[in-house]
Amino acid sequence: MRQPMLVSALKSYSRQDFLADLSAGITVAMVAIPLSLAIAIASGADPATGLVTAIVAGFLISALGGSSVQIGGPTGAFIVVVYGVIAEHGYDGLVLATLMAGIILMIGGYFRAGNLIAHIPEAVVNGFTIGIAVIIGTSQLKDFLGLQADHVPADFLEKLSALWAVRDTLSLPSLLIALATLLLIVGLRRLAPRFPGLIVAVGIGSIAVWALGLPVDTLGGRFGALPDHLPTPHLPEISRDRIIELFPSAVIIAFLAGVESLLSAMVADRMISGTHRPNAELTAQGVASIASSLFGGLPATGAIARTATNIRAGGRTPVAGMIHALVILLVMMLAAPLAGYLAMPALAALLMLTAWNMSEPHKWKEHMQAKRSDKFLLLLTLALTVLLDLTIAIGTGVAIGLALRLRERKKLDSDWTTPER
Repeated sequence: MRQPMLVSALKSYSRQDFLADLSAGITVAMVAIPLSLAIAIASGADPATGLVTAIVAGFLISALGGSSVQIGGPTGAFIVVVYGVIAEHGYDGLVLATLMAGIILMIGGYFRAGNLIAHIPEAVVNGFTIGIAVIIGTSQLKDFLGLQADHVPADFLEKLSALWAVRDTLSLPSLLIALATLLLIVGLRRLAPRFPGLIVAVGIGSIAVWALGLPVDTLGGRFGALPDHLPTPHLPEISRDRIIELFPSAVIIAFLAGVESLLSAMVADRMISGTHRPNAELTAQGVASIASSLFGGLPATGAIARTATNIRAGGRTPVAGMIHALVILLVMMLAAPLAGYLAMPALAALLMLTAWNMSEPHKWKEHMQAKRSDKFLLLLTLALTVLLDLTIAIGTGVAIGLALRLRERKKLDSDWTTPER
């Protein structure tokens, strides 16, 4: 079924539903704003593109998607791919790859490819997710520690070597702000899980930098002022050679968007005892990616942490996700200058914690107790993701995983235990 969940929800929509969705939408927007900025920066893009993606793609994923409570936007899973595409093909290349990925996802939704997630080995998903978490974490060391480096290579080993070479430039104020922000996020999450602690913690850390006059990099100091409006939509430059060149990147973006969104929808189903529509979700992801690219935004997908926040805050229908996008737009229009004061170490701390949560440390023991073939597949995918390339990691992992299943003469059924990412 490809009908958007919003259509079904509006048939019996009530005033109580709207008030619940309004409260949840505002709450999740406060969580999404600092995350969207931080993810865009870590991806090598302008921070404003993170907000644009959260607004445009976030609205459409909720309006057209197959989940009642899914929240869409930029996510950490894309950081590695987006950074690589921008570095190799420029930002215009990323925009075209995102547009192509959207078309691929729409085709997948039309041909009901949503159920194919059952055939992707769970060990592969765990492996590349942990690998992405490692890369995200190491990419934030420069700002977390306040290191002074003109250029940090994208390659994992070269990056560590470059950061080690400038270790004597460590900034104590930056480190203290990062640690304080990290502790505040963890503390607020435990004391008040429904409270938007992310933006409060990042805000407090940034206010401390301003009030104390600390020599710490800020968002405005590094990137300039954020815009207070959405850009005018336009098509990227399209040519046959460019399409062929960017097709592999588009396939990876589409794969990640599809898998991440369906994982998020599965987690949401478990939390609300509901059922999502996978093919409607894929179609919505495709439309959202196309729209995001037209506005110069990043790839987007269902965000598991933001979706869980929406549910805990009382969100009932897709209207909550649409409100979340509109609230971000309102904040962008009214308070863009204030974002310039956000401290880079505080945003780095936010992404460090995001990376830690992505790796699911509570499941490490379970991974190590899995059967030998699953451990091998997880570690192989992880190593290839970190040391080589995400495309190689996913292709190799899926191929070997399916070959192992065929060798064991097992029926190709899903062996998922729903992730808690």
